[in-house]
Amino acid sequence: MMIETEIVLIGAGPIGLEMAVALRDAGLEYVHLEAKQVGNTVSWFPQQARFFSSPERIAICGVPLQTVDQSKATREDYLAYLVGIVQQFKLPIRSYERVTRVRKTEEKYPYEIETVRSDGNRHYRAKRVIFTIGDMHHPRPLTLPNGDLVEGFSLPHVSSYFNEPHPFFDQRLLIVGGRNSAVEAAIRCYRVGAKVSLSYRRAELDSSIKYWLKPEIEWLIRHGEIDFFPQTIPSRITPTHVQLSHVDQELKLTDQPPKNAPFDFVLSLIGYQMDSSLYQEAGIALTGSGQAPQHDSKTMETNLPGVYVAGTGAAGTQMRFKLFIENCHAHVVRIMRHLTGNDPQHINALAFQQLREQALMSES
Repeated sequence: MMIETEIVLIGAGPIGLEMAVALRDAGLEYVHLEAKQVGNTVSWFPQQARFFSSPERIAICGVPLQTVDQSKATREDYLAYLVGIVQQFKLPIRSYERVTRVRKTEEKYPYEIETVRSDGNRHYRAKRVIFTIGDMHHPRPLTLPNGDLVEGFSLPHVSSYFNEPHPFFDQRLLIVGGRNSAVEAAIRCYRVGAKVSLSYRRAELDSSIKYWLKPEIEWLIRHGEIDFFPQTIPSRITPTHVQLSHVDQELKLTDQPPKNAPFDFVLSLIGYQMDSSLYQEAGIALTGSGQAPQHDSKTMETNLPGVYVAGTGAAGTQMRFKLFIENCHAHVVRIMRHLTGNDPQHINALAFQQLREQALMSES
């Protein structure tokens, strides 16, 4: 069965929902597809993890995001908020329908979209496609400087996801990484009684650590409550031990003898990478080491006419984050201006501020 529609919108994270409300308000026909559930990326954040951005910056569709104690929203706060947005605006989302292919054709509807659901495959034809798929699809694998996967990375006591600290009570836990996810996990696991060690490839922890975490992790390391192994990387993992090898400033292995230490669990929290296969197969040009989709920054249209990108996925895999939820609201405005000539009715107020600031920068 072939379903024809004006627009196919792919992805139901925060910017995907904001895009959906804008399309609905403009009276444009669209089908909204989501591989899993609304806000899926947020759903695998650690329990009770707090956003770095304040509530007003990650609010969408002009709807205030309130928290009980007026502090930054937790994972749970934001998931409930996103569900509320879907309910309030009565958004029709086809959840658990994964897009497997976007193909350009020469038909009246120039794009063919193939999907898979538990009850079978579906096919759509659309005049336009909007990608709001984010950029954090898979954990980065733990590799050696030469790119080889670290031996033992697939062992059952090794994970790239931190859900909650309780399983690590009274256990020897090695956390690999030195940015926000690793530091927050280290602090939380220490608080529940884990024996925490932190391995990081740099000489010092990352300077972008959340300001409420940085003083605490530095105090815990300074007083020996958490063991810190700077300029090290796991080079081999066994069921009982981890071999930590030393690296220099260029992240090359040194001649210094490796340290072999016993650990019960290993958390590799070194970031995530984007799956660019849909972009690539569709024919969207990818640029840079992060494989960012090529697009016009004024309209968010890619090199394919009628195909747009919005949200953090516009940046590809980000080593140093430049796109967050809070500075992606403007993408929705740009796309709607290109599609309709008008601004969306329901949008985060920051979007227009961002557009004004960018316009002033381009004029100077």
